[in-house]
Amino acid sequence: MIAITGANGQLGRLVIQQLLNTVPASQIIAAVRHPENAQDLATLGVKLRQADYDQPSSLLSAFQGVEKVLLISSSEVGWRVPQHKAVIEAAKQAGVKLLAYTSLLHADRSTLALAGEHLATEQLLADSGLPYTLLRNGWYTENYLASIPTALKYGALAGCAKEGRIASASRADYAAAAAAVLTKEDQAGLVYELAGDEAYSLTELAAEISLQSGTTVVYQDMAEADYYTMLQQAGLPDGLAHILADSDTAASKGDLFDQSRQLSQLTGKATLSLKAAVAQALKS
Repeated sequence: MIAITGANGQLGRLVIQQLLNTVPASQIIAAVRHPENAQDLATLGVKLRQADYDQPSSLLSAFQGVEKVLLISSSEVGWRVPQHKAVIEAAKQAGVKLLAYTSLLHADRSTLALAGEHLATEQLLADSGLPYTLLRNGWYTENYLASIPTALKYGALAGCAKEGRIASASRADYAAAAAAVLTKEDQAGLVYELAGDEAYSLTELAAEISLQSGTTVVYQDMAEADYYTMLQQAGLPDGLAHILADSDTAASKGDLFDQSRQLSQLTGKATLSLKAAVAQALKS
C-alpha cells in the first residue's frame, strides 16, 4: 500500500488523482489530520487514516501495512524538522520500504530561507537508515499566477527577482512526478531536481499576461525590503510575505532555475508551459 501524508492539501490531492490512474484505490491511503474533511476521497475508494505530524502515535498507526510513504513537507514553517522527524521515525518503526520526501530544488546549495528545514530533513533521512527518495521540487507556477488579478488591476507585476530565470512547474506536474516515483521500482537513493521545462523572468511573465489579457502589465522590480512591506500592506501574513520576498531575491541569484528537465523525463510528459498556465489563470 501507498500512504500520502498531508493528503487533504492541494498537492496531496493531486498526487492521489495521479495514482488512481494506475493503482487500485484500495491500495492508496490518504493520511490526513482530519479525516472528516476528506470524505470525498473515501467515496473514491481511497482509505482514510488519521495522521497528525504532532501526534507520533497516530503516524505509526497510519503506516501499518504500508510499503511506500510520500512525506509531503509540512506547511508549518519553523516546525517542519520535528514534524518530519516524527514521520520518518514512524515510517521506520512500521517497516516502510521507501519514503519519498518533497524537498526543495537544489536544497544543498539554495539560498532560500526555506532551504534550511528541507536540508535538515534530508539529513534526518540519511541518518535514519530508511530507504528514501528526494523529490526536490522547484517553485510552483501557481505562486506567481496568484498575482495576476492584482497585476491587471494596477497594470504592474511587482517583485524583487530582477531578471532571474524561474523554471517553475505546476502543482499537477510535481504531483505526477511524485506518483511516478511511488509506482516505479528501484527508487531508493535517488535525488530528483524537479523544475519546469521552460524558464522565464518576471518581465516575460508580465509580457505574457499583457498579451493574453489585452491589458498592459509591466514588471516593477523593487528592493526586497520594499516588496516585503508592500506584501504586508496588501494583507499577507508576515511569515508568508517574508517567504515570497526572500524567494524572489533567491530567484535573482538563480536559485529557482534548473534546466535538467528531470521532471518531464520522470513523468514522460512536458511540463505546463507559461503560455498555457497564464491562459488557465485568466479563465478561472
